[in-house]
Amino acid sequence: MPRTSLLILLSLLGFTQISPVAAQSYQTLTYYQDDDLQLDLDLFLPENQGNALLPLVIYVHGGGFSSGERSAGHPFCEFMAGEGFVAASISYTLYMQDKDFSCGGITGEKIKAMQYGANDLWLATSYLIGQRKTYRIDPSKIFIAGSSAGAETCFHAAFWDREQMKRYEHRLPDDFRYAGMIAGAGAIMDLNLITAQNRIPTLMFHGDQDRLVPYGTAAHHYCDPSATGWLMFFGSHSVFEYLRNMGETCSL
Repeated sequence: MPRTSLLILLSLLGFTQISPVAAQSYQTLTYYQDDDLQLDLDLFLPENQGNALLPLVIYVHGGGFSSGERSAGHPFCEFMAGEGFVAASISYTLYMQDKDFSCGGITGEKIKAMQYGANDLWLATSYLIGQRKTYRIDPSKIFIAGSSAGAETCFHAAFWDREQMKRYEHRLPDDFRYAGMIAGAGAIMDLNLITAQNRIPTLMFHGDQDRLVPYGTAAHHYCDPSATGWLMFFGSHSVFEYLRNMGETCSL
């Protein structure tokens, strides 16, 4: 992701006063564990933190909810830590492993994959808020970023009703919302999920010839309406127009 584009987002959000600093090596932390599942994150910290509270950005990798590793987010996190952020790249439930995430799949399974991803992101957020004193995190300045399936996870984590869609007890405050989002080649199932109450500044990247995740409004993977995996998606351009019409800070 180009440095200039990230700095544009920081400028839009009023964080240009953050001075670039070196990032240290990451540490791996477990943010959720039960009898069947362990979810880890890699945390990058600025070397010279000072005394001020720090913004946090959480990165979600892509891979069609069936593949990918949190190490894909390391370059992004290293960059952001160098800009004075606490930065985390998370592992999350890859629900679509051995399942069809395209037209031959099942719509409900696609939705469940995004639900698991969003819930895991909420869990990671809740965990890091719980560690805010240790890592000097400002809970009012928590950003999310992701690519492809990771961006879809971010869109739904930002705008879904957490109580309605929860699979775990995530312990996020009822009034919590992310401070901003960076989404690459992502989409959301329903623009009406974005409201005046939950809208957030958003920076999006998306190729207008993407044949998997629509740039505008179309079926996921451009499936035929008769396909068992048909699911309408509102891509980056549709989200951009919607946010702009609401008067929200956004860039595409």
